Amino acid sequence: MTAKLALDILVQQGVVYRPARRGTFLAAGYAHGTDEEERPRMPAHAEKPAKRKIAMVFPNMDDYTARIIASAEQEARKLNCQLLIRISLDKDDESVCLQEMYEDRVDGVILYPRGRSTCSEKVLELNQLRYPLDIIDRIFREVQIDCVYHDHYQGAYNLAQYLIGRGHKEIGYISMPFDGVTSREDRYEGYLRAMSDHKLAANEGYAFLHSSEDYMGRLNAVNPQLEAFIGNNPLLTAVVCADDYLATSCLYTALHMRIPVPGQLSIIGFSDIQLSGLLPIPLTTARQTTEQIGQAAVNLLYKRMDKSREGAVTVKVKTLIIERSSVKTIG
Repeated sequence: MTAKLALDILVQQGVVYRPARRGTFLAAGYAHGTDEEERPRMPAHAEKPAKRKIAMVFPNMDDYTARIIASAEQEARKLNCQLLIRISLDKDDESVCLQEMYEDRVDGVILYPRGRSTCSEKVLELNQLRYPLDIIDRIFREVQIDCVYHDHYQGAYNLAQYLIGRGHKEIGYISMPFDGVTSREDRYEGYLRAMSDHKLAANEGYAFLHSSEDYMGRLNAVNPQLEAFIGNNPLLTAVVCADDYLATSCLYTALHMRIPVPGQLSIIGFSDIQLSGLLPIPLTTARQTTEQIGQAAVNLLYKRMDKSREGAVTVKVKTLIIERSSVKTIG
């Protein structure tokens, strides 16, 4: 109905015409290719200088990435820039998206890379061309390039320290394979350092670092890998999970095993996705503050667009511990 009323108004204004039973057509005076003199013009006072264009390339769209986009959009508006969004389909398509942005003369790109063990050839190529490019939520150690990412090391350190402060000593760690993904490596290193700093042994059997991602399609079902890990470590009182999805799978697996959470096993996550606060036992986790990520990425890119010759810049954003119901105090 809204579209019908809008078309009726355009008919009244002579922009379109509607022959009976044939459809809606653009009136001749508005057709593509009309002489410039016949085209409607904006009033002179309404003309504005062309905005710079910034593109953001993401591997997916979820609550976390949407919040980054929202904060980046606000910051781009302040700088009189237009924000474009692309969702890459796979690793090859990511490179295609970057090439298209370059060829379309987009002024700069903010890239959230897909899971890679090394930097892509396309990113290396654009970096060598000094094309304004930021990496967010990831760091590639083999190349000097601007990046904005959360302090994963300190975030995991703080989570482990939080559990220790609540009386836990037998603390496990669960992660997907690192595969060169620096955020996963940093989180595990942060956990290990916290255990060491508090004179607690990081039992090798308490670390499960090869969780497959098969569980993602059924988060509320038993995860056989986590079921085996929990069953083989009955002395564990707490576990740090590398992200909230793993923590959610761990929570449901423990409940299916009739292990009380947090009565017998405390579970802590990382990221603070929207689901975390909606679980049967709301999840204590580390919040990745998306506002600062989006703002810092846009501002850093804007400096590069102004031909800044400063060396590669790394911006680390702190995380915050969000306390909910999945952790018990011991003693």
